[in-house]
Amino acid sequence: MENEIFNEPDYIRELVELIRSGEAGDIIADKMTNYHDNDIASALDELNEEERHVLYHLLGVERVSEVFAYLDDPGKYIGELELEKAADIIENMDADDAVDVLEEVDEETRNQLIELIDADSKEDIDLICSYEEDEIGSVMTTNFIEIERGISIKQAMRELIAQAEDNDNITTLFVKDADGTFYGALDLKDLIIARTYMNLEDLITCSFPYVRAHEHISECIERLKDYAEDYIPVLNERNELIGVITAQDIVEVVDDEMGEDYAKLAGMIEEAELEEPLRESIKKRLPWLIVLLGLSMCVSTVTGLFEGVIAQLAIIVSFQSVILGMSGNVGTQSLAVTIRLLMDEELAARQKVEMIFREIRIGFSNGLILGLLSLVIIGGYLCLAKGKTMQYAFAISGCAGAALLMAMTISSFVGTIVPMFFKKIHVDPAVASGPLITTVNDLVGVVTYYGVAWVLLINVLHLG
Repeated sequence: MENEIFNEPDYIRELVELIRSGEAGDIIADKMTNYHDNDIASALDELNEEERHVLYHLLGVERVSEVFAYLDDPGKYIGELELEKAADIIENMDADDAVDVLEEVDEETRNQLIELIDADSKEDIDLICSYEEDEIGSVMTTNFIEIERGISIKQAMRELIAQAEDNDNITTLFVKDADGTFYGALDLKDLIIARTYMNLEDLITCSFPYVRAHEHISECIERLKDYAEDYIPVLNERNELIGVITAQDIVEVVDDEMGEDYAKLAGMIEEAELEEPLRESIKKRLPWLIVLLGLSMCVSTVTGLFEGVIAQLAIIVSFQSVILGMSGNVGTQSLAVTIRLLMDEELAARQKVEMIFREIRIGFSNGLILGLLSLVIIGGYLCLAKGKTMQYAFAISGCAGAALLMAMTISSFVGTIVPMFFKKIHVDPAVASGPLITTVNDLVGVVTYYGVAWVLLINVLHLG
């Protein structure tokens, strides 16, 4: 009984078995209404081409268009269909989903499909395609309800019913002024419970948030996330409503932005793809690797300046990786926090200064704790495992602990100030900071560690 409660149903397997059950088509079609479009989309890959054609016939064009909106690789399935049927499916999709599907097919097929699509759908697709892929207009949908200001409650309900046939995003209704400009929005619930004698104007929120179609996604993503709205209107330069950003769009945009930032932190311009050609992958990664090679040469040169220290105290080289690794880790942590906060365009200069000192304090505190641990662990190791005298062992471990404290404090500062500098000079901090921080922190670690060893161990304690 316990297993039955916690075992989740396998809808994809159920769907595949249903298609292959041999039951009458109308019975299968009726049962299909109980399944979500996303599950049906996932099940397509488990079916063969003939079974998929049967499924398309049973579902009908409108339902198939909703299913195709959930596909990761719609081009594969569009290619199995006759052009006329494929065009009908794309025609019934939201314009933003239709654009995604058309991008997955080759140019010749795309042009043929566009020729077969009706004029209204083609107009919406052309509108979305007119915006650059990093602009809000490229991810909006033209599926929304818009009514005119000044009509009655009863007239608003009639408009809602008339437009709902072609637009299913109905939880928020948008209102335009007499000149066609965006005026505000009202909630469907408020309209439903309103009495006919009430004034529609009283239900409209005139200060409703919006974005501009030509705004860059990265610049307004925080604003989109701040509003707990199902739909955010998108306006053109004439303040006319031309589309909306849905909650699903916002989730996808945030996910894409996070993926891009992750790729940038790794020193690439954009995300890598599983089936990406080798040459493209090399082009994305090689430029920064060449820059880093040059910087690494600088680190090696600086290390060479301390040849005398290494020659006299070769044992300290054994603990170099500890210093470099920890300084790199703490610098990367500060970098990640800083870039995340820099996405907030409202961050004041005072807040930036506070953030710098906060990260320095965190680096110092963590460095102090880890430095003390290093003092004890390395000292004990040299005494017990290497047979060194206690004075010698703890002199070495004290040097490592002090260097670790200094390196982690400095790296926290560097990890915070470098992305701020790039942001100030209008260079993407995610692109420029990620690869740079690692090498800079290596340099910080080398100079700190061998510098402390030179001063403390050789000049003060004369252990060389």
